[in-house]
Amino acid sequence: MPQTVEVRFKGNRKGLYDWAGADDQLRMRDAVIVDADRGQDLGRISAVGETALKKCGSSCGGCASGEAPPGDRAPIMRRASREEVSTHEELRRSEEDVRRQIIQRVRAHDLPMKISDVEWQWDRKKLTIYFTSDKRVDFRNLVRELAGQFKTRIELRQIGVRDEAARLSGVGRCGREYCCSTWLTELSPVNLGLAKDQRLSLNPSQISGGCGRLLCCLKYEHEFYVTTRKRFPKEGRMVLTSRGQEKVVAVDLFRERVFLRNEEGPRIVPLLQLKEEVEAAGGAPLPAQTAPPAAPVARPSPPRAVAPAPEPRAAPPAPAPTEDAATPAASKSKRRRRGRRRRGGGSGGGGGGGGPSGNDGG
Repeated sequence: MPQTVEVRFKGNRKGLYDWAGADDQLRMRDAVIVDADRGQDLGRISAVGETALKKCGSSCGGCASGEAPPGDRAPIMRRASREEVSTHEELRRSEEDVRRQIIQRVRAHDLPMKISDVEWQWDRKKLTIYFTSDKRVDFRNLVRELAGQFKTRIELRQIGVRDEAARLSGVGRCGREYCCSTWLTELSPVNLGLAKDQRLSLNPSQISGGCGRLLCCLKYEHEFYVTTRKRFPKEGRMVLTSRGQEKVVAVDLFRERVFLRNEEGPRIVPLLQLKEEVEAAGGAPLPAQTAPPAAPVARPSPPRAVAPAPEPRAAPPAPAPTEDAATPAASKSKRRRRGRRRRGGGSGGGGGGGGPSGNDGG
């Protein structure tokens, strides 16, 4: 059975391949030659066996055969020799000079694009150019000029700013290498609501990473903040304690403290002590220790002297319905007829001939 390995190339590009050499197993960091787009490329082993399948799987961005069954993936052609590794290193050293030349040609064509990185294929049959841009770019003339200059096939690939940071790598404010360049395989969306839930400063310079977007690590502890905050009273809520009505000013999730304020002044109370005071004072119960919070239970009020309720008296019998009040529609029609009689001149009914008064109908 072929050995499944994960091969990593420059940047965060990687892929799953099969190695048919059962007697000569590949190990981590071994350099291998693989079948690439219209040629050959050189990469290094980053995972082997089941570990490679778990790391890559369907989320492997650069692996077109990530979900292919064993034996159907692209095969590894051979181990790389020392001369081939030296050629590969020489290409990597020349890429920065190539990038500068491409930047000059981009400026000459006045194109709104930023050249982030370039990558030679090991056999020099393809040159991939990675760039970022806020708008659509027509680079057809640039591609023709670069193809004639470098005598190879040119591929321009537009990437986002987060993908650019993952490819170029760097050191974050935590002092470690970017997560997106090391172990983070999928860049999930991060919004400002995560910073608000954690009560962080909304200053962009403090919650943004090297790419200029929100920090990916804002999502790591978000679930902890949301779950823990359910145990505390909401900020701005009035609670009934041993000192009367007090307002919740702030909460300290890590030290389990609540900041309260009333007319007597502010104070800091542990969460457990606050719950005991609220229960002793008979106030509305605070959220339970577990999430979701339990529904508040109504407490019986203490007994007090209550005046005896008067004996109920029999209600007077309801009057029998009259003929006029038989139905609302009949009552309404009779009222209309009475009004017409009064306007027509008396209750005798002799003068309803249509004049404005009874004299006209005499």
